[in-house]
Amino acid sequence: MTNRKRPKVYITRKLPDAVETRMRELFEAELNVDDTPRTREELIEAVRTADVLVPTVTDRIDASLIAEAGPQMKLIASFSNGTDHIDIDAAAKQGITVTNTPNVLTEDTADMTMALILAVPRRLVQGARVLMDKPGEWEGWSPTWMLGRRISGKRIGIIGMGRIGTAVARRAKAFGLSIHYHNRKRVNPATEDELEATYWDSLDQMLARVDIVSVNCPSTPATFHLLSARRLALLQPTSYVVNTARGDIIDEDALVQALRAGKIAGAGLDVFENEPAVNPKLVKLANEGKVVLLPHTGSATIEGRIDMGDKVIINIRTYFDGHRPPNRVLPSRG
Repeated sequence: MTNRKRPKVYITRKLPDAVETRMRELFEAELNVDDTPRTREELIEAVRTADVLVPTVTDRIDASLIAEAGPQMKLIASFSNGTDHIDIDAAAKQGITVTNTPNVLTEDTADMTMALILAVPRRLVQGARVLMDKPGEWEGWSPTWMLGRRISGKRIGIIGMGRIGTAVARRAKAFGLSIHYHNRKRVNPATEDELEATYWDSLDQMLARVDIVSVNCPSTPATFHLLSARRLALLQPTSYVVNTARGDIIDEDALVQALRAGKIAGAGLDVFENEPAVNPKLVKLANEGKVVLLPHTGSATIEGRIDMGDKVIINIRTYFDGHRPPNRVLPSRG
């Protein structure tokens, strides 16, 4: 790339300093120093003038925006694992390649999933708030106060047994949970044997038999409100739901109703259906100790973000060196 014009790269959000520094060294990079989300008008101007757009999950790169792209726009190098915020088919029709940053968030997201699996039944946030909100009022240990639920010996049902789901299963097994999973297809026999995992081709049947549900599948039209009111009603009153995938996989209104009616015991959510807005009914339930809410921090580690930035850089450099980027996202078939 040193012998040719450096590509103009437009970055929609602030990235780690190490990533931005490398971007400036390699490309004609326009940074977002104050991390103010780009407006629609700014994104339109970017695709009209830049060679590469580097969006994040907070940017909606839909067909109408892609239609505004100038002929020089060749690559959308998303700083994300998921690509549901990008119209991949529209980009392909316009001759624009799309890439993502897979495989770097698996362990971080699985860690956070496991944290929620522990936090909700063991009432960790409630306990911490007693000491933070009412200092001096704690009267000491009591045999019947702040009782939660043991997770060892319980059954976990993992929805989506990809890289993250499998990593969650490994952690859950180490905590003494029995592994059950629903996936489009069975995982390989060696993994199933390692995890002593039970496969369910029927999601409904699995939900009725597990104590904890972990949502780890991607957001697609097929998974929108996958956990609907009907499916949530299949759960036991002592069951918990944890979601670190995407908010729209769960019908939030139905979840609120199930929690309010005591049809399920609790929930741990790192993602929300209408992010960044959080359903005020969920906030109320969190204040009552029935839900643990986190601000989409499942992958928020320094190491993970730098790894993501490195993948973005590799995808851009590979493309402009005349090769196929390693993390190209293909359009849907048909």
